[in-house]
Amino acid sequence: MEVTSASYQNKGKLKLVLGLTLSYLAAEVIGGILTNSLALLADAGHMLTDVGGLAFALFAINIAQRKTTEQRTYGYYRAEILAALANAIILIFVSIYILYEAVKRFQSPPEVSSKNMLIIAAIGLVVNIAGMLILRKSSKQSLNMKGAYFEVLSDMLTSIGVIAAAIIMLTTGWYYADPIISAGIGLFILPRTWILLKDAVGILLEGVPTDIKIAELKTAITQIPGVLSTHDLHVWSLTSGLNALSVHVVINKETIPDEILKLITDNITRDFKIAHTTIQIESENYNETISNF
Repeated sequence: MEVTSASYQNKGKLKLVLGLTLSYLAAEVIGGILTNSLALLADAGHMLTDVGGLAFALFAINIAQRKTTEQRTYGYYRAEILAALANAIILIFVSIYILYEAVKRFQSPPEVSSKNMLIIAAIGLVVNIAGMLILRKSSKQSLNMKGAYFEVLSDMLTSIGVIAAAIIMLTTGWYYADPIISAGIGLFILPRTWILLKDAVGILLEGVPTDIKIAELKTAITQIPGVLSTHDLHVWSLTSGLNALSVHVVINKETIPDEILKLITDNITRDFKIAHTTIQIESENYNETISNF
């Protein structure tokens, strides 16, 4: 049975946010050049990576829904995680570049057209808030959508920072506000991007999903009447929201294997959000060399 990922179910929302972001990017690039604002140009650079990241996420969703093949027996679900990983890496480099440019401008801050900068940033804030509202619910269902949501969130905060810098410069003429706010934007993006990067790497390394406790899962299986023990228990994620399990279960000789298999499958798919199971039933007299995994 083909399973539809959470990202695919929210594909339309991602398309809408991509359209909004792309439209504003064009206006922000022009505005950043005309106003001579690093904060605007930093946001424009970040928006450019967002457009690429959102497009990559959308592309990954389509790839992930390809049918399984003899060479790809699990399909292409991991394409979504690769997209999230790529987005995180890009955002880290963008943050570092923003910090570098802020240091350069702090040494010699240029004059900035604060009024036009304020108008452009205000428009961006509206666009980003709309994007956040569209993706907010979806971000809790998929790491790929979470990556897209983080990008829009960081853009929204960037817009707030640009607005603050514009107001300060407009009212006081203190142009150091532009590089200082830009540096703050870069520093804010980094730790949140690191979390996204860590989650993506965790899935690629076949780590146990954060919402599943191995001890609880093992207890739930061994408490079933007729089950003596378990070994070689593994849980991993194909992509966000699609968890898989494999386990060897030792049962006593009076137990009917098919009945135990159904009980285990029903229990763990219901209580532990596991979509795919591979369960090997063994008798207590079965002699197997237990692996170290």
